Amino acid sequence: MSPFLALLIPVCASLLLLTLGFGLRERDVGVLMMWAGTLGIFGLTCWKILEKLPS
Repeated sequence: MSPFLALLIPVCASLLLLTLGFGLRERDVGVLMMWAGTLGIFGLTCWKILEKLPS
């Protein structure tokens, strides 16, 4: 699997969680999905930034 595809799949999954969670925001499961999507995007962003730092 290419590095691009390995990053694209989790980004799309996180964005899908955000989208579905926003649609269901009146329910508890929708809020949980929005949290999971936000943390997923935030985690991927931090991971890519830390990966680029010199060690």
